[in-house]
Amino acid sequence: MAGTRGTKAATLGAQMREARRQYLPDSTARSMCDLLGVKHPTVSRWETGERSPRPEDVAAYLTAVGTPAELREQLVEMPRDTSRKPWLTMSVGRNQNDQGQYAAMLEIERTAKDLIHVAPLLVPGLLQTPEYARALYLEGGVLPDLVDTRVAVRIGRQAALIRRDPLSLRAFIWEPVLHSLLGGEQVMTDQLAHLLEAGQRDNIDVRIIPTRARWNPGWEGPFSVATFPEAVEREPVVQLENKVSALYLDAADEVAPYLAAGVRAEKVAMSSEASAELIANVIDGKEKAS
Repeated sequence: MAGTRGTKAATLGAQMREARRQYLPDSTARSMCDLLGVKHPTVSRWETGERSPRPEDVAAYLTAVGTPAELREQLVEMPRDTSRKPWLTMSVGRNQNDQGQYAAMLEIERTAKDLIHVAPLLVPGLLQTPEYARALYLEGGVLPDLVDTRVAVRIGRQAALIRRDPLSLRAFIWEPVLHSLLGGEQVMTDQLAHLLEAGQRDNIDVRIIPTRARWNPGWEGPFSVATFPEAVEREPVVQLENKVSALYLDAADEVAPYLAAGVRAEKVAMSSEASAELIANVIDGKEKAS
């Protein structure tokens, strides 16, 4: 039965599972059932997001695995409403360590089959070089002692593209992004070379939306749409992200306009071959100018 797991419930389950593996590595979902005195396979259903635990269930589970108090308090709040409504995750601030806000994104990319990303402003995170990501955080005002952690998380997400059954990524990038100077000429040249190389892989399609296009779906804001294999039992999920928050949509009537926008992006974008040629020409122009 497809589409039974909401984004918030799936994210909570993934964080519970990872906490168990980290703080009680010899445990299993079955052994946790015995430890907590619940029926099998209750814990497995919590961890996959198939069933939403109560706050007291989460508290008991995390206490049993020895999770630190700060993380325990954060996760106990999540099951208070795991209904299939738009879910807004808030960053704790640009100068604080807020890895927790990436949990939903990481779980989506870990389990998704296909991802469409429309990027009118920046190179998509899954295709960024470490230097480009670092420049993005530093120029954005993130404290230097937090930048390494954030870059590591961003680059770590790219494992989804090289796993055994890799995520299929279609990235639609507005042409002006290629000419930006984020990080300086060398950082940008290296980033474009990385884009060119990534686009040669079977599971990655890099498409440029030309400046002259009469319509660009990204003008309404960047977005991504993830779809999942049948075994994951999740409907498509839309992610809308800004500087301080991310909004996740998984109701069919909310997702449909973004699926349509992805189709529109494909129609207005250049072909994969023409996009690669354009990126190569921009790189060549930068190298000649240096």
